[in-house]
Amino acid sequence: MRLAGLVLAAGAGRRFGMPKALVRHHGRLLVERAIEVAVAAGCAPVVVVLGAAAADIRAVAELGAAVVVDNPDWESGMGSSLRAGLAALAATDASAAVVLLVDMPGVTAAAARRVGSLADADALAMAGYGERRGHPVLLGRSHWTGIARTAIGDVGARPYLRRHAAEVQVVSCVDVADDGDIDIPADIREA
Repeated sequence: MRLAGLVLAAGAGRRFGMPKALVRHHGRLLVERAIEVAVAAGCAPVVVVLGAAAADIRAVAELGAAVVVDNPDWESGMGSSLRAGLAALAATDASAAVVLLVDMPGVTAAAARRVGSLADADALAMAGYGERRGHPVLLGRSHWTGIARTAIGDVGARPYLRRHAAEVQVVSCVDVADDGDIDIPADIREA
């Protein structure tokens, strides 16, 4: 099974005051860190979806061998970025994709590897943090079309995963990752 990585990094970061992909955290841009996590987890290819400030991100970020996909509809919400990323992955031979959000620097390669170890075309899996489910999320190829149909506005795969709850495997990652996100600048100091 071939495992791809999908980094969603298209948002404007309105609450933060700038695109989170361009935020520095521990000396690295968040977009660089998310790509590094996917690569270190063994994902290939790694697709990164850009939208707001895409030209700036390309100019300053080390994107390595990541396949960059522009989402012209990024303002409509995360759903359009997920659709754009899955469409790009459909042209590859990937069996499944680990989805990473750019604003979760506590999600580690160990968590992505753990969730990704279930990679299969029919797989659906999420990281578990105690009672919470979160990222990374594993989406098997046979689900991509259905997920794309339900990913609208600021909603990603959540409705699809709820509808298929009996199929979703939860993989404990509480010992290797933190699923906290960065919403405002104060979160950087706390992260």
